[in-house]
Amino acid sequence: MQGRGNKSSGDNFHAAPNIDHSQEFVRKDLKEWLCWLREEIGYDGWRLDFVRGFWGGYVKDYMDASEPYFAVGEYWDSLSYTYGEMDYNQDAHRQRIIDWINATNGTAGAFDVTTKGILHSALERCEYWRLSDQKGKPPGVVGWWPSRAVTFIENHDTGSTQGHWRFPNGKEMQGYAYILTHPGTPAVFYDHIFSHHRSGIASLISLRNRKKIHCRSTVKIVKAERDVYAAIIDEKLAMKIGPGHYEPPRESQRWSVALEGGDYKVWEAS
Repeated sequence: MQGRGNKSSGDNFHAAPNIDHSQEFVRKDLKEWLCWLREEIGYDGWRLDFVRGFWGGYVKDYMDASEPYFAVGEYWDSLSYTYGEMDYNQDAHRQRIIDWINATNGTAGAFDVTTKGILHSALERCEYWRLSDQKGKPPGVVGWWPSRAVTFIENHDTGSTQGHWRFPNGKEMQGYAYILTHPGTPAVFYDHIFSHHRSGIASLISLRNRKKIHCRSTVKIVKAERDVYAAIIDEKLAMKIGPGHYEPPRESQRWSVALEGGDYKVWEAS
């Protein structure tokens, strides 16, 4: 039998068959199914798995039809390494994620895999200088398109029972101190909510909400050195991670310690 499908518009995934999104009847069925999930079942957003598998332009069609409150795609590929060492410049990696978001016309965000990878090296190897790119911006997707960057430190693939790419052990709260004070849309890992990290995460979320830090908040990186990273967000929060020293400047405004833990500290402007 001769197949009638067109060539794949993305990468193959060995665990699942390809669907030919270029076919009108396929897109119609998918849109009807998504609308049914929205209207009848009550879902209000989508997490799109392995979006490297098909062209992002089709996603726009599905998002326009189903009108989710929020949608995020998982575009996960390897960061740049040279002889096993992670490169400082990860622009090519985050550009691929940005290209996918662009293909959806911004109708979906994407998980900020670049930020997760850079945090791994920064925290594990005490290389906090990695957390500022060549232009002094956050080095992940959040530094280029924060309103579409979904920041995270762990998910069901990378951690949990699968453990494909675990966050550095014991450094989780430094990771949360970073993503929960910075722009982007931070995602907290389910397993971490039901762990000894619960109260620390809850305090960071409460502080974020109280100071109205949001996905487009501004970041001023004030230190990115070997053993410390520090930033001021919206002039409302100051934070630092790493064993090195940082205190926010006292002359411009009054700062008080909001919370602190192992190698992280957050201040709020009063």
